[in-house]
Amino acid sequence: MKSKLFFGAMLAAVTILSAVSNQFAMAAGNDLVLADFNTGDKPSNIGGDFGAWNKDPNDETQGTAMSFVSDDALGDPAGHSIRLDYDVDSPNPAYNGFWMKLNNTDATLYNALTFYIKGDPTADFTKRVKIELKDKSSKPSSYVVANVTDKWQKVSIPFDKFHLIKDWSSLSEFVVTFDDVNSRPKKGTIYIDQVTFSKE
Repeated sequence: MKSKLFFGAMLAAVTILSAVSNQFAMAAGNDLVLADFNTGDKPSNIGGDFGAWNKDPNDETQGTAMSFVSDDALGDPAGHSIRLDYDVDSPNPAYNGFWMKLNNTDATLYNALTFYIKGDPTADFTKRVKIELKDKSSKPSSYVVANVTDKWQKVSIPFDKFHLIKDWSSLSEFVVTFDDVNSRPKKGTIYIDQVTFSKE
């Protein structure tokens, strides 16, 4: 009899834990984390490659360098973000930045791109950063984020701001662009973390 009571109690506990887990799973279902960078290495959370890109790798007067840093936007002491040291101070037309493959992700369940961003007060930083998404056509659709500060802040960009995206069922790439038009100063450091598709 005691064994039956014990088994019944254990079954009830497992059922409660399962229900709680399902609640958390449903809450997490509002977001698709593309990259939280917490491993301090590639790939992204969805298995995509990422890195810095340069308009002309042979032009040493411009470029972006990417690195991982132990400065998590959500305050996780074991977490990471990415550091982007950019330079568009060139006598030539200059633009460069960061790319991340989205592996043809279906974003039809979501309505916003969110991420955290801040600048480095020591290295200085641009207050305006161009963000791009690409669908399977690989055509970039851009939105300029303004008012970047030296504190982590969450940016939320509604999908309808990316006017050139026609098919949200197959997204190919997320891009951060620094250029000699929007980036002032032309050399500095920006941090990015928690790139996510959200349902808001």
